Amino acid sequence: MRHLTHAEIPTWCVIAAVYGGWLALTFHYHQLPPWLVVPLGAWLLAWHGSLQHEALHGHPTRRPRINALIAGPPLALWLPFPLYRESHMAHHRAQLTDPYDDPESFYTAPDQWARLAPPVRWLRRALHTVGGRLALGPLAVVWRLWSVEAGRVAAGERRRVAIWAVHAGSVALILFWVVAVCGIPLWAYLALFVYPGLSLTLLRSFTEHRPAAEPAQRTAVVEAGRLLSLLYLNNNLHVLHHQSPQLPWYELPRHYRARRGALLEENGHFAFAGYADVLRRYALRSKDSPVHPGAGA
Repeated sequence: MRHLTHAEIPTWCVIAAVYGGWLALTFHYHQLPPWLVVPLGAWLLAWHGSLQHEALHGHPTRRPRINALIAGPPLALWLPFPLYRESHMAHHRAQLTDPYDDPESFYTAPDQWARLAPPVRWLRRALHTVGGRLALGPLAVVWRLWSVEAGRVAAGERRRVAIWAVHAGSVALILFWVVAVCGIPLWAYLALFVYPGLSLTLLRSFTEHRPAAEPAQRTAVVEAGRLLSLLYLNNNLHVLHHQSPQLPWYELPRHYRARRGALLEENGHFAFAGYADVLRRYALRSKDSPVHPGAGA
């Protein structure tokens, strides 16, 4: 089996399933009821996000440009792949959760918090519950990216202008298929595919990190079942991913089983017994404060 995994056969199977499933679901959209379209659409777009994450870390090939061509099509419309790559690589180099250093942090520095209006504070608190993260998180993360990028494009940063120009062309191709060929209204694609797909992705990221004093204890493990582990391509074993980001997704469970005790000891047993456990604890209750206790330290 080693020669198969070395050829990234599992990843190529996911690639075929993601794009084949998306093409089939969009093409047969009008023959399917909404109660089936929503979970399938959300799954496929969240799965595509997981595939993009693998591509950033060198899979299925060792050539970043080829991986970008494979995983780069913006099925979710809102995020240019080069910006995701830039942000996520910075996340791996950052002081995790520090809002001044970690671009993927959901925390706010104390001095920033003091300047926020009450409705914004309410939103930041809501995002630290599972219900708030799923319901409002997609709007929050899209607004955070677009508001920053709009300023950079308006300032004439050539690289940003080029990235967004290419992205606009790619989105036009996606929407030509979705709207013109498949006859799906844009609002329906956004509401039934994009929004719930991003919500499902944000369920994974909800528990990935915390602002612990010890850096080794900032990254979690969610011991999810096979189905959600497949959806997230085992990125729920997040502490192992941060320690060994080069490992392909299908090798993570074996390494985790071999090192489970040591990993949990190192991360202060920051672990959950699956996403049902996460929901039980934090569906409507904050997992922690949105104010980072040591930002910039």
